[in-house]
Amino acid sequence: MSSSPSIQPAWLQWSRDLQAIAQNGLLFSDNPFDRQRYEAIREIAAQIMAAGSGEPLEFIAGLFSDQTGYATPKVDARGVVFRDGQILLVREAHDGLWALPGGWVDPNESPSEAVTREISEEAGFATRALKLLAVFDRAKHAHVPHYAFSIYKLFIHCEIESGQARPSIETLEVAFFPEDRLPPLSIARVTPGQIARCFHHLRHPDLPTDFD
Repeated sequence: MSSSPSIQPAWLQWSRDLQAIAQNGLLFSDNPFDRQRYEAIREIAAQIMAAGSGEPLEFIAGLFSDQTGYATPKVDARGVVFRDGQILLVREAHDGLWALPGGWVDPNESPSEAVTREISEEAGFATRALKLLAVFDRAKHAHVPHYAFSIYKLFIHCEIESGQARPSIETLEVAFFPEDRLPPLSIARVTPGQIARCFHHLRHPDLPTDFD
């Protein structure tokens, strides 16, 4: 699947880069003067993010200061489940739009454990993970809105073992859709191009994993 080098605005990239430099510097530096400089860099990063996004500076500054340890991308796992040639989607309670079931991978949780948990929680099905279809950098795909942190999205093909469609506190509806009749998608979570790529993998199961 093709993706642009980056379709995020420049201010977002600058802010993320400065935040990562500050976070890593604060992790490794014991020199009080250097730490003061890294804290100043983090403040500049927050100012850039606030100016570009329109969010309050206090909110962004708090978001950045909560980040500790070495800066790495966050991981979002999405379950790709087919039945009778149709794809499983859930309607998100947050925005009323449809997406592949999924969410953040928790600490001490493998990708397969995370995605099968999310499918069970959001859609009601017990599943088994079969294959990693894609690893996408969210910033290189047409997701909106933009997020403050770098995110890798894992698309994992799973098969149903038991259960039945059941919404949750996070989802309003659960349904299967053919490729040519998709509902309005939650672009923050999945794009039409990514859904199309999932169907392409269904038709061509020997394809290697997509990345970037």
